[in-house]
Amino acid sequence: MSMPRRAMKEMGLEACCLWCDAPDVASLQRCTSCIGHHKFIRDKIAKSPPDDAMAQFGKELMIKAGAPHKHDHVEEHGPVLLEQQKRAAALVGEVKRSTQEEVEAVFVVQAQRKKTNIIKDIGNQNQWKEQAPSVEQAKDMGQLFFSGEQQNNAHARTNPSKPIPEVDRSDRLGEDLDLAYRLEAQKENITDELLIDLEIEEKLEIRKSYKDTLADLDELFDD
Repeated sequence: MSMPRRAMKEMGLEACCLWCDAPDVASLQRCTSCIGHHKFIRDKIAKSPPDDAMAQFGKELMIKAGAPHKHDHVEEHGPVLLEQQKRAAALVGEVKRSTQEEVEAVFVVQAQRKKTNIIKDIGNQNQWKEQAPSVEQAKDMGQLFFSGEQQNNAHARTNPSKPIPEVDRSDRLGEDLDLAYRLEAQKENITDELLIDLEIEEKLEIRKSYKDTLADLDELFDD
């Protein structure tokens, strides 16, 4: 088993490398051929129509292989996905654990570091922070920054010159699920656009199934 190739990682297909028996040699012709073949299949899946059963099956496999920790509970593929994670962990090697002395040293450095607060620092420069200006000083500042009309209307009630129409919110769905799921994928270090799209498509389908189930329950209760 060789280390997953960078090109395969970028496509979200490093699982293929984890199951491959090719030697761990750089620029291996076998790897180059495999990468080209997988890229061709991946692009073909991306361009396939949504109702293509084989393409849909390929998408599901890519989703599971790209995030095995999310799907290792699935009965059909669970054992394989668990083994995939074990093989990936074996290549990483043993993680060095921090000692008690190293942890304490980090806390000492953080305690010695000066914390800055821009808002508080600017506020501390205000000459009125300890005592408010006098009435005369406040009037002088008002005359300096506001016109006579603004000063006269300072305590007046605002009366709009024309009615303010209500905003139609009927076409607003509220939460931008697509954007939310994309940000979530970025947090999980998923960079491949096809994998992100597949992840979003899967989550939207799950959300739709939940809504359909709730709608069915509402009809059942109404009956």
